[in-house]
Amino acid sequence: MPAFTPTELAEQLGSGLLSFPVTHFTGDLAFDEPAYRENIVRLGKYDVAGLFAAGGTGEFFSLTPKEVGRVVRAATDSAPEGTPILAPAGYGTAQAVEMARDAEAAGADGLLLFPPYLTESSADGLRNHVRAVCESTSLSIVLYSRANAVYTPETLAELADAYPNLIGFKDGIGDLEAITRIHSRLGDRLVYIGGLPTAEAFALPYLELGVTTYSSAIFNFLPEFALTFYGAVRAGEKATVRRLLDEVVLPYTAIRDRKAGYAVSVVKAGMRLVGQDAGPVRPPLTDLDDAEMALLTDVIEKSRSTTI
Repeated sequence: MPAFTPTELAEQLGSGLLSFPVTHFTGDLAFDEPAYRENIVRLGKYDVAGLFAAGGTGEFFSLTPKEVGRVVRAATDSAPEGTPILAPAGYGTAQAVEMARDAEAAGADGLLLFPPYLTESSADGLRNHVRAVCESTSLSIVLYSRANAVYTPETLAELADAYPNLIGFKDGIGDLEAITRIHSRLGDRLVYIGGLPTAEAFALPYLELGVTTYSSAIFNFLPEFALTFYGAVRAGEKATVRRLLDEVVLPYTAIRDRKAGYAVSVVKAGMRLVGQDAGPVRPPLTDLDDAEMALLTDVIEKSRSTTI
């Protein structure tokens, strides 16, 4: 049985900052399990509400199903007690069901259900996809609305009524009107998670819409800064948030936007620069060049000199 009930996990996730640890690779791009385990221990020492193993920042899309299972098991074995680990499920429905069952066997506390792979889906198709996964496991499930998985308020309400283990909605689209409609329809039935790249940039407006938490990629290599920023958001310290955006977050996103796929690459580069090397990214992603590494070094130094 999962350590958290659906209600408990939803409350836990909504109570603090979330993060997606990178997946460590060796120089020949094999999974570096000892280094990954050490990093989960490191991140778990901070006041984080949950960690998502093998998520988007963890290069889920470049891992084999067997590797996903290894990553999830390494995370569940290494995380301190009380820090929930959510595993990924995705691709086609049959594959997502298989991943969900394996995650439950691995001791995960919940699932993040990624969009179906490649193909477009109707509202009915998405509903059936989610139904199959919800019925396959007792794990609590967070839906990731992104790309070809755009869930309507009606679909979400129907699924939430039918499945108590559906606990959350992570938005990776950024349609504020849609979020408003969803929150109006479902209220506090779900926990709402900001999931746009560099979620800090959207944290203030999202908070006004009932999105109390988000997944921070920056937390991987600047955990103190990420927690300071999140604390300022939750405290409503708008001037502080805007200053931190100007001084650190927006310069960081400027590097991220220099090349497609850099939302992950820039995080691994940051890990390297702070002495927590997680290895290279796997193709089709590419690593930052020397000039970009220098720019990121400046951002890191600025974050360390920033005070509240």
